[in-house]
Amino acid sequence: SHWCNVAYWEHRTRVGRLYTVYEQSVSIFYDLPQGNGFCLGQLNLENRSETVRRTRSKIGYGILLSKEPDGVWAYNRSEHPIFVNSPTLDIPNCRTLIVRKVMPGYSIKVFDYEKSCLLQHTAELDYTDGPYDPNSVRISFAKGWGPCYSRQFITSCPCWLEILLSN
Repeated sequence: SHWCNVAYWEHRTRVGRLYTVYEQSVSIFYDLPQGNGFCLGQLNLENRSETVRRTRSKIGYGILLSKEPDGVWAYNRSEHPIFVNSPTLDIPNCRTLIVRKVMPGYSIKVFDYEKSCLLQHTAELDYTDGPYDPNSVRISFAKGWGPCYSRQFITSCPCWLEILLSN
């Protein structure tokens, strides 16, 4: 069975359908000759803003997502940074959103299964940037968001992914 679904977003709009992942790893890229995986370059580019077009052109080889025994890892294969937010990267009971910057050629454990089981998410947490899913990871290409950036919410980022992990 599948271990995650991937949604691609441009600002507040989901583009294309959910991409279901069955293999242990998946490449998510803009343009990768002879590659297999989720090719964002095949998604229609009509009616896109110049910001979205510029950011999409920076995705390049994108990321490799890999399901490992200890969690889910993302390897940045792009020539630009990616930015990641995940419940298991946040400090427990902290009210501020933590977004990690991952430089080209580096990887990060974007979701920790053991830590996820230990976290007790409460319904009273305020997430003003939309619905909150304790089993999802958000990754933006080339543009950061959060308290340290001009974009406060991921929905302000031109190109981003939502990784929806299966329980």
